[in-house]
Amino acid sequence: MALNPRQRTRKARIAAHASWANTADRQGRTAQATASFLARFEKQVDPLGVLEPEVRAKMAEHARRAYMLQLAERSAKARSRAKAGEAGGRSSRRDEGSESWNVSGR
Repeated sequence: MALNPRQRTRKARIAAHASWANTADRQGRTAQATASFLARFEKQVDPLGVLEPEVRAKMAEHARRAYMLQLAERSAKARSRAKAGEAGGRSSRRDEGSESWNVSGR
């Protein structure tokens, strides 16, 4: 039986919640992904690895903060567009499961 996007989303959400309900060490479960995410900014600011670790870490922290602020700005713009669309009588809400988020911005 083929599931429509809304059904697939609902099943995935149930599975995700069940999985997290069985995870006692949340930080341990996400540690590798967190480390990879943070390493991305170190590579961005020092691709050749020539900076002192303290300097690289400070620069990477600023790069990460800039990235997060860019995400927040894009989110605010999207909410503003959605609110303007709702005020105009159009529904800006998409079907669940149809949105695709790419955190890397690529």
